[in-house]
Amino acid sequence: MDRVPPPVLVVAAVSSVQFGAAFAKSIFDEIGPGGTVFLRMLFAAAVLMLIWRPRVTGHSRREIGLILLFAASLAGMNATFYAALDRIPLGIAVTFEFVGPLGVALFGSRRRLDLVWVALAAAGILLLSDFGGTDLDGLGVALALIAGAFWGAYILLSARVGQAFPGGGGLALAMLVAVVPLAPFGIADGGGDLLVVWVLAVGFAVAMLSSAIPYTLELEALRRLPAGVFGVLMSLEPALAATAGFIVLGEDLVAREVVAILLVVAASAGAARGANFAPRDA
Repeated sequence: MDRVPPPVLVVAAVSSVQFGAAFAKSIFDEIGPGGTVFLRMLFAAAVLMLIWRPRVTGHSRREIGLILLFAASLAGMNATFYAALDRIPLGIAVTFEFVGPLGVALFGSRRRLDLVWVALAAAGILLLSDFGGTDLDGLGVALALIAGAFWGAYILLSARVGQAFPGGGGLALAMLVAVVPLAPFGIADGGGDLLVVWVLAVGFAVAMLSSAIPYTLELEALRRLPAGVFGVLMSLEPALAATAGFIVLGEDLVAREVVAILLVVAASAGAARGANFAPRDA
């Protein structure tokens, strides 16, 4: 992996996440978004626990509080995003969701130029919503925006969890805790189909594509890449989400929606270039 240029690793990580989301949506008809997010988080938690083997007991109140908050952000972010995916196309959902990381990036910067990125992002969102006249599902848009708020919380909490726990132990524990509130909804949504072999196989693949593989690639890239550049590359996420939605799910976008996504990508890249917090995938 040392021979692979860091930008290639980041783009591969982002692509892995978005194609994982596209494959996740492909089993919504069988187990619904609730069942899908439950399987994804369950398998991801199992793999991360096996990799990092974190200590389960003996933590301070502060550490337990951090894990609970981190788990809440993970559960909320993934549940609302998958629910949004059930109602609106993948590329559009990620674009609305990216308002969260964009807000964090802008919060971490103090430049007048940031007003330009705010204007670009606002123009992209307004264009995407067709100034209120679009046929996009309103609840789907709202859920994607809520997922973005959880994503922003995830970014801020991940820095504290990373300082309090060695390696990926904090993430593994939070992922395991996040499965608990998702389980009742996932089991109710998926029912007996959660035990179908091919559905389990797709769920495991989604967990690997959305968690294990991109985390590994990102960690390696960050060893050799400035955080600002990393954030710019991560800002390609809405565009790659639209690509994955088109290839895997056949979700077409009209020219207006493509322009809107590119505006948000440009705003995110510009904000991330000078931010203290780079947008991170969850």
